[in-house]
This record gives sequence, C-alpha cells and structure tokens, in this order.
Amino acid sequence: MRSRLPFRYLEPTFFSGLLDDPVLWLNVRPLGRSMMIDCGQIHHLAKRVLKSTDALFITHAHMDHFMGIDTFIRNVHVAPRTIDLFGPPGLAGKLTRKLHGYDWNLAEPSWCSLRVREIFPDRIRSFLLSGPESFRCHAEGDEPRTGRKIYGNDFLTVAAAQGDHKIPVLVYRITETPTFQVDEGKIARLGWVKGPWLRALKKRFYRRELNGEPLKVPRKTGNEIIEERITDVEGLYRNIRREQSPSSIGFLTDIGFTAENRGMAASLLEGVTLLICECSFLAEDVDKARASYHLAAPDVNALIRKLRPAFFLPMHLSKTYVHRSHQLYDQLQIPEGVTLLRLPDHRTPRPLLPAEARGINRE
Repeated sequence: MRSRLPFRYLEPTFFSGLLDDPVLWLNVRPLGRSMMIDCGQIHHLAKRVLKSTDALFITHAHMDHFMGIDTFIRNVHVAPRTIDLFGPPGLAGKLTRKLHGYDWNLAEPSWCSLRVREIFPDRIRSFLLSGPESFRCHAEGDEPRTGRKIYGNDFLTVAAAQGDHKIPVLVYRITETPTFQVDEGKIARLGWVKGPWLRALKKRFYRRELNGEPLKVPRKTGNEIIEERITDVEGLYRNIRREQSPSSIGFLTDIGFTAENRGMAASLLEGVTLLICECSFLAEDVDKARASYHLAAPDVNALIRKLRPAFFLPMHLSKTYVHRSHQLYDQLQIPEGVTLLRLPDHRTPRPLLPAEARGINRE
C-alpha cells in the first residue's frame, strides 16, 4: 500500500499484504531518509530502501516482527554510520545473541554500529553494538523518560506506550511537526497589515529562530499605518497562527483486548490521521484472540469507534484465513468519516516449488 494521504513530510509505504508479516516504511521527504516499523520478512525490499533507513522501531521480538533484522544488517553493515533501534526491554540482548551466532572475523573500521534503545515506562536504556568490534555490545546507561516521546527531528516526533501481549509490546504514534500557518482573520482583527514580514516570520519559524531579532510589523491605526518593533516574535506568531492538528500515524499490533490496553490505545492514538492496526482473527474466533492476546474483528470495530482515525488500514490477519481473508472486510464496521484502506493478501513473493525451478541437471 502506497498512500495518498494528507501528510506534508511523511510518505508511508506498507510493504506487506494482509496475511504477511507487517512492515511499515516511512520516507521523510525533506530529509530523503526513512524509518521502519517492525521488521519481519523484508527480503522483498530493494537494497536502496534498506540503505536509506536510519531508525527502526520494533514492537516486540516475536519472529514475525523481528526476523528480518538479519536481512537488514546484511544490506547496511558496511556503511560507516550508526543506526537507531527502538524496542521493548530486553531487545539489545536478543539482538546481540542473534548477531553473535555469525562469524564477524572480517569486520572493518568502516562498518556500521547499532544503537539500541530499550523503552521502559519510566526510562530509556541504551546499548551500542559496535560494528568495527564485530557488534560487541556496550551498555551506555539509562536516561529518565518524561512523557511518551522517544525520538524526533525537525519534521516529526515518535511517541511510544507499552501494551500487554503476555510480554511487553510497544505501540507507536508518529506525528508530523506543525507547519507554518496563519489565520488571516486574526491578523485583520489585531490590526496587522500583511506584507513581507510574513515571509520573514515563516523563514524564522522553520529555522527555529522565532526568539531571535525583533521583527518590524506594520499595524493599521485609524487611517494610518504605523510600523511597530515586535520583540516577542514567538508571541506574535502564537496570536496569529491557525489552529491545526498535525497529521499522524498510529501503529498498533499484537495486544490483548484488555481494559488496560484499550485505555493505553485511547490515550496515545485517539484522533490519528492513519491507524494501522492488527486484526488477527475473525469474529467466530474471538476465544482464540483472547487466549493469544490478539485482536478480533469485533475488538477492532470497538477501537475504531473510540479512536476515530481519518483512515484505517487493517493488517496482520492470521494465515489460517488464507482462502477466506475477504471475510474480514465483511465483518469490519467502519464509522462515518473513517476511510477503510484495503490490502491484497500478499506482497511478498510466493515460495517456489521444485517443479517451478530449473533443476541443476536440466537444460
């Protein structure tokens, strides 16, 4: 699924089908770089897609969400940079043990390193897996965590909360940085006269320099226009800006339909622009969903009614429904104002059978 959604900076691509391991890739257009959420089967992704990825956000380390990290590192390890990985407690140890199953005797000083940040409710614990040292793991210590933000740049922030899948699992919200927007009605009511100062204000907004030098702004007083010297430029913008809700993406998978998980999802994801959410079981298999701490179609319907996203993309349907996946869309009840996005069953290549491959001893 390649979206045509109302994002200014983000270009989301869902590299999975309805029955595939979930992989969300986010191109940050102004940077020409990208992020990835979850990393199951990714052998079908082009190398240039993987090489552009600077940060990975892992929900949990079950195989279908984490096994592709080997493929990822295979494609990027010779680049001299540090790649950020975020995930639940214990991720650094799992990744270290996984990588130490390989021989790295040919490691070079120019190889990449991996900085793993384990997200706890009250702190973030960091580790550096050094590529030049054959991915030896160095503990870097803890930093207190205030609020839910775990990552950010000039164009977005990533927030995370912990859910329960019988193990800790992370739920993510990616929110675009607010853009420069002014309300012409507010400008007129305050008596300001539009002019080149608005372009200067916009430039300073994107440079994060609102609190710099004073700004000269013309104001209409009676029949006269008087130029005023504004020292509180940030306050000026605050008084004339147009109220806006920045576009956002919610990524929710592998949680039980418990009161605690529902409360967490509501506080983190309510009102997101695009909700990407698992729907692992059909309605007749709610008991299986409860036993495995997954969501069934009726659970997802309740969440959509509560969260009210503008767009909804269901994913991660159990492979037991391989011949009747269409029934999921029959069971989803999409409220007015929410647009349902549909996936094909598969985006990963179908495995070859022996009869479909040319044998060694055949022409």
